[in-house]
Order: sequence, then C-alpha cells, then structure tokens
Amino acid sequence: MSSVAGNHAPIHIGQVVQDAAVFDFKNWRDNSRADTFAMESITRQCAELFELLHSRNVDYLLVGGIALLQYVEGRNTKDIDLIVAVTELNRLPEIEIKTRDDDFAQGQYKSLPVDFLLTRNPLFQKVKQQYATTQPYLENVIPCATVEGLLLLKLYALPALYRMGNFPSVGLYENDIATLLQAYRPKLAPLFSELTQHLSESDLQSVREIVAEIEERLKRFENRAG
Repeated sequence: MSSVAGNHAPIHIGQVVQDAAVFDFKNWRDNSRADTFAMESITRQCAELFELLHSRNVDYLLVGGIALLQYVEGRNTKDIDLIVAVTELNRLPEIEIKTRDDDFAQGQYKSLPVDFLLTRNPLFQKVKQQYATTQPYLENVIPCATVEGLLLLKLYALPALYRMGNFPSVGLYENDIATLLQAYRPKLAPLFSELTQHLSESDLQSVREIVAEIEERLKRFENRAG
C-alpha cells in the first residue's frame, strides 16, 4: 500500500532534528546542554545512522514525525522513530539501548536519541509489511510509512495516551491525524477493520468517537474557509 508524498525538495533529517533540539526551550535552561547541541554535529550523526542502517541491510521502517514530514508541512520533531525486529536491533551494537519492553525500545546512537517500535507487536509488524513505501531524504532513499500506516499507529496509540493523561501528546497526535485526513482523505473503513484486531472493543469505540470529532472539526474549518 502506498501514498503520494507532497511535492517538495528532499527533507534533510539531520537539519530537522538539529533545529528541533536547538529551538527546544527546555535546552535553554541548561547552558551546558545548549553547548552540547551547538558542539556536536547532529546532522552528521543522522547521516551516519542511516548509512549504518543501509550498509548493514537492516530491515526497518521510518515512522513518527520525520515520516510525517513527507506528507504534511510544519511538523517540528527531534525524534527518529523506526519499526524494527529485535533481531535487527541486535545487529546494531553501535546503538546503546537505554530501555526496552515487549513493544518499544529507547536507544542512543552517539548523542542522537532513536526510538524503536518492535515488531513483536502485531500492528507494528503489519504496518512494516503492508503500509510501507520508500521516500527520498537528503540522507538516502529510506523505507517510510504511508499515510495509512501513520494513521494506524497514531490511532492505535490514542487510547493509551488518554489513560496516561498525556494531554500534550494527545493534542499532537490528534492534530497529526486531522492534518493527514484533511490533506489525503484516506478510506477509514479499512483502518478501523485493521484496528479491530489490535484494540479492545471499548478502545476501538473511543477511537471511532475521536475520529468523528476530528471530522466534524474539519467540516467546520472547510465551511468557514470556503
């Protein structure tokens, strides 16, 4: 399954990550951290990371905010998010794994944080297998989630984010979903059908209600804009 990205010059992942880090106000509170960001070449480390993945023939899929930028503009993100199998992750000793559970791992390549979604989770595996395309980035041509794949991941995460009371992430995810729906008008029935295999009935109902609210918001926007 594939989606068409926006018509733009290749995205420079390293520049996106560096800009987000430099302009993150939390880093301004600690001058030593600000100096670290200034001294270390995040752009170089991003290029090295994707060259490492390519040279090792690692089977991965780019997701998250960097993938989203292929389809919509203006997303500020300092995270690199990849779907991988644990066996693939074990082939990358250069990445220090900080934490890991059944579904997720947090790692670091030199000073660059990298988050991993592990294919032990059936939905992550499904997205990697069936909701993938390739996209040109300045660093390389990179396996990247489609619009539908990104929507599946964000819709899947929403119920847990609500339970955690993580309002900033809820707002960010719902805005990402709204932006993708407004720009691409993907068919939602197949996505809900897929989610029935991965969410409880109550969580799926919550997701349907959230999407209905987003669609109403989009209608209001389009009516007023039009």
